[in-house]
This record gives sequence, structure tokens and C-alpha cells, in this order.
Amino acid sequence: MTLDDYLREAEVAHGHLCAGQVLGVRMAMLGLQKLGIEDPRGKDRKRLVTFVEIDRCATDAIGVVTGCRLGKRALKFRDWGKMAATFVDVSTGKAIRIAAKESSKKLAREMHPELESKNQQQMLAYREMPEDDLFASQWVKVELPAEEFPGYKGERIVCAECGEGINFRREVQRDGRLVCRACAGERYYESL
Repeated sequence: MTLDDYLREAEVAHGHLCAGQVLGVRMAMLGLQKLGIEDPRGKDRKRLVTFVEIDRCATDAIGVVTGCRLGKRALKFRDWGKMAATFVDVSTGKAIRIAAKESSKKLAREMHPELESKNQQQMLAYREMPEDDLFASQWVKVELPAEEFPGYKGERIVCAECGEGINFRREVQRDGRLVCRACAGERYYESL
């Protein structure tokens, strides 16, 4: 598929097209190209796990291009607030982390001063910029334990405190008992 094909799909999936979508599509296309994964949504769909570091527009675009989804356990979210993603070929162990360069924003303004809107400048420039001006990339090592792989079916533990089931070795041992993270004090919510 072409950049324009992916951008059309990303716009439909996300609800609008913006500079973040363009970054996400190009980032994912670059990651796949570097790993040699040609058909991530078809024959190669079980080869790829992608870590995203921000919960913004680019993440939806990355999912469109790679076919990686949270529900398929192939998309991993790390809330680091960075416009970056790591693409892991689980069949080879090769992984590449790609981050948008902060300098690309200034370069977008310089490339298209005729456009008043910052988003319009970036949308157009991010389509045109050479990859080296847009992204920093580095080969990395990512340790993926068995429970992080798509399709993993492991033991289910029942929390000794609340009785809810816990999957994928996410239980915590507290005072000799196996409990969920919420009962161990890691709640993101408060009971009313």
C-alpha cells in the first residue's frame, strides 16, 4: 500500500486526518521496511509486536499500518508521552525504535511558510520530508516474556482479596497471598 492509501485508512479509523496521523503512518511504514515485514496485516501478522509511547493520533495510525491491536496483544502501550514506537519482529528478535525528531516542527514551518496553520504545515511537510529529517531510529533489544506474545494462554489466578480473575502473570504477592494490582494498592480508580 502507498502512503496515501494508509492515510485514507487512518483518517477513517481515527475520524480525522492530522499531522500526528501522518507521523504515525510514516513511522510504522519505516519500522516495517527496516524489519523487512511486507504484509503485517496478512501473512506476517503474527511476526510483529509494536510498543507505542503516546496515546495520541499517531498511535491509531500505527495500528492501521501494522495491524497491531491491544486486543490481539500485539500493541503495547507505554505511557511515556513520546512520539515514538518500537517495532519488534518476534520471529527474528530484531527490534527498531523510531522517534519523531523535535526539529521536524521547525523544518515544517520553514518548508511551508505560505500555510498559516501549523497543522497544515506539518501535515504537508511530514509527507514530503526525508526520513532522516523526520525520525531518529535505533536498533534495540526488547525482552518479551512468553506472556507478552500474541495468542499466549497462561494460567489464570484469582485474587485472594477481591476474587477477580487475573491473566498474564499480572498478580502481585502480598503477605504470602496472590492479589491483583488494584488490591495491592496500584488502583487507578477509587471505590465509591
